[in-house]
Amino acid sequence: MSSTALTSGRLPGRLLALPNVYRPQADTRLLAAALAHEELGPRTDVLEIGTGTGALALHAARRGAAVTAVDVSWSAVVTARMNALLHRVPLRVLHGDFAVRTADRRFDLVVSNPPYVPAPGARLPSRGPERAWDAGHDGRTVIDRICATAPALLRPGGALLMVHSGMCGPQTTVDRLTEAGLSAEVTAKASVPWGPVLRSRRAWLEQQGLAGEAEQWEELVVIRAQNL
Repeated sequence: MSSTALTSGRLPGRLLALPNVYRPQADTRLLAAALAHEELGPRTDVLEIGTGTGALALHAARRGAAVTAVDVSWSAVVTARMNALLHRVPLRVLHGDFAVRTADRRFDLVVSNPPYVPAPGARLPSRGPERAWDAGHDGRTVIDRICATAPALLRPGGALLMVHSGMCGPQTTVDRLTEAGLSAEVTAKASVPWGPVLRSRRAWLEQQGLAGEAEQWEELVVIRAQNL
């Protein structure tokens, strides 16, 4: 799969979004394109971690899967529930920490577009739009947690699909998922222009060695990991 996958992710045409809720962008579309290659049906249990507007959860539910979506933001939870009603698609949307809300449950597929933007602040924000993208100094605070938790979330043969920036170290993600007992690889890539958040942090990102001088393009990757 290449950058052409950005145009093949079939997301719902109309989506509502309350303030501070992340709207679908290039990373969402790239992950939707990867999701389109997964076999889904009425007996497929899907979990989305960090659902935002619910776009990816709805994408899976429209194909017949039983989908549970989780988000730490109440605004995102309400937004996803509204969009499920708008599109008349059954969707279970839960508020809170994904590991807590799904304790003792296993899924055939876990999908996530987690916060992954490197940020000057070490702690994850607890409010505001930055909550959807800030993820600590290296952008891996949430990614690493998903890597560590994935084996307990997946049924035998189940798979994780996760998208994040190349700044966060895709090979590190693959290695950590492999160390956790999964078979992992990068299955899709795309290059997109830097958005306003990265542009506003250019000097800091360059100082941290996370971006080259005058860099203007960000690589996005989708990583697929399977529970053998």
